[in-house]
Amino acid sequence: MTTRTSAELLELASKRLYPNYKPAAMMLARGRGAELFDVEGRRWLDLMAGVAVCSVGHAHPKLAAAIGEQAARLMHVSNYFYNEENVLLADELCRLSGLSRAFFCNSGAEANEAMFKLARRYFHAKGLPRTRIIAFHNAFHGRTMGALSMTGTPKYREGFGGVEGVTHVAYGDLAAVKAEMKGDVAAVIVEPVQGEGGVLPAPAGFLEGLRAICDEHGALLLVDEVQTGIGRLGRWFGYQASDTRGEVRPDAISLAKGLAGGFPIGAMLTSEELATALPPGTHGSTFGGNPLACCAARTVLRILDEEGIVASVKAKGERLRAMLLEVVRDLPNVCDGERGEGLLRGLLLKQGYVARDILPKLADAGVLLTAAGDRVLRFTPPLVVTESELAEGVAAVRKVLAGLPPV
Repeated sequence: MTTRTSAELLELASKRLYPNYKPAAMMLARGRGAELFDVEGRRWLDLMAGVAVCSVGHAHPKLAAAIGEQAARLMHVSNYFYNEENVLLADELCRLSGLSRAFFCNSGAEANEAMFKLARRYFHAKGLPRTRIIAFHNAFHGRTMGALSMTGTPKYREGFGGVEGVTHVAYGDLAAVKAEMKGDVAAVIVEPVQGEGGVLPAPAGFLEGLRAICDEHGALLLVDEVQTGIGRLGRWFGYQASDTRGEVRPDAISLAKGLAGGFPIGAMLTSEELATALPPGTHGSTFGGNPLACCAARTVLRILDEEGIVASVKAKGERLRAMLLEVVRDLPNVCDGERGEGLLRGLLLKQGYVARDILPKLADAGVLLTAAGDRVLRFTPPLVVTESELAEGVAAVRKVLAGLPPV
């Protein structure tokens, strides 16, 4: 433990950390469930969970113990060898998803990069000139070059160029997808809910329609579950059946964020048909599938199952929705609506308000949120959050918004 103050550490950070982020002037030191504390002990209610990462909250005793015990046994051996945790995690994820094969990496961007390469290499092996990917405006798939090229917000690509062969169309517009579905299309990639793009759930019938279009034209359907997977929407994966639709069968999905509760891991799950699309030597990851990360992920899956957390997310999400709708009703000059699913929800602000400018005011009030798009305050709390903590957080948000000057 450091003996330096927040001020001293922030000064050191300003000199030593690469300045590509704009972090809040807070020096966090420890957490507990949905709470975070700085080095002096000030408390914040964490309703962002590391951007939907800390699925079982901070410092969950079972997860902390499992990581420590595994670290004392075996942390890394490389993919030149099998390891027990890797194999068992692959089996558990395939059983939960209905898919057949698992590839492990370290992040959501890497998982989406793997799907990008998988789609192109699959058709290359068949001797078919299909390399184009259809993606969607407002989508976010990561910061590596392939994932960035599929990301549908131009500002993220500015100054980097991109990988050729990606076409962006409007999210929810099946007619636009059909119009672009030519013989050179390898795959469509979609998020069940666009998180970074503004917490936009897929319209009714959209995912089913994409599956039908891909089947008709022989293209692959890739589902980005980086933010929506591992219980975030009240079911294990976003493509699975909900109250409004049946299950949609993807050819491959990407996972990360909540999979290991804060420990870095990413995964691509595929159908058996795609098992030979990336043969030995075509793709890999030095740290991917290491025993420590896989143990953390297996422990998170066990906690979510044993404590009934996934089943509870739907009810918590509905309660959060009701609270946010009350804020919308009571503050009509500031709020424009609420949207989302499960514990991935957004509070839409009126035109003229900028969500990112409000985040520091919320932090001063003791609540941590993120922005999604320009006008959405995004709620992605730990899945273990309590209803009383949600009520505390929404009350603080209400107070801050009520004090904003008109625009």
